[in-house]
Amino acid sequence: MNFLKSPHIRLFAGATITSFAAVFVSLVNVSPTASGFYRVLFGGIALSAFLLLTGRKLTLPRVAWVAIFLSAVFFALDLWFWHRSILYVGPGLGTLLANMQVFFMIAAGVLFLGQRPSVRQVIAIPLAIVGLAMVVGLDWSVLSADYRTGVILGLLTAVCFAGYMLFMRRALIQTSHTVPIREVAVMSFLVAAMLGAAALIEGDSLAIASVADVGWLLAYGLLSHSVGLMLIASSLAKVSTTEVGIALLLQPSLSFVWDILFFGRTVTAIELTGAVIALLAIFLGSTRSSKQSQSTA
Repeated sequence: MNFLKSPHIRLFAGATITSFAAVFVSLVNVSPTASGFYRVLFGGIALSAFLLLTGRKLTLPRVAWVAIFLSAVFFALDLWFWHRSILYVGPGLGTLLANMQVFFMIAAGVLFLGQRPSVRQVIAIPLAIVGLAMVVGLDWSVLSADYRTGVILGLLTAVCFAGYMLFMRRALIQTSHTVPIREVAVMSFLVAAMLGAAALIEGDSLAIASVADVGWLLAYGLLSHSVGLMLIASSLAKVSTTEVGIALLLQPSLSFVWDILFFGRTVTAIELTGAVIALLAIFLGSTRSSKQSQSTA
């Protein structure tokens, strides 16, 4: 496992692993809320076991607990919206829509943090709109009601994931942990409680019907939620913003590939062009010029 000592390899390995998340959601035969519940439950258990085995203490200041709770609220909503979006529009487009969080992060930075968007980010916004329009369909009125619902839920996913990122960032500012294992473990159990309560309110069963479903859910929780996220998190401080942007690009790109390979999604030339434009927009929106990176370092 010496190759994992490289932060660059960890970054792209994490992005590749997390690209399978929507595939697991599509394959498992439980409700969207239940699959989200088991993702964070199994992931939280795995992260907690790692903390126990390595003798690390759960030391978090009070301010961090508040921020983690708020991040959990947004992450629970993120999973609730995203899993339904995947069922309506497929794992490829569902993941692409969720990655539009980049632009909601930019908006939050402008509105709440007083940040000025870079020229690249300003250019990326209309590109993203054009790309999404080409992928989703230029004539909204001819799309089925379920498909339109899936697109809306995907964009709501992006909004909620941006909220999660903002509050988790606030929690990490309050702590000194390089890799947020403690923070993500606590957040995971909070989200599991929220989604478990939601399942009860919705009348959804949390029963797992088959051994195969147990396997898919374990893979979802252990790989996508635990291993993938931690590989990415452990590399962020040691790689360039451009590499982070490319990694963010890799996840929806691979999800689109898995959608075509595993679920037989057909893609027209217009949709493929739109996907490329949208991915380019995500890349531009998530990176800064080298001059700006140096001024903010």
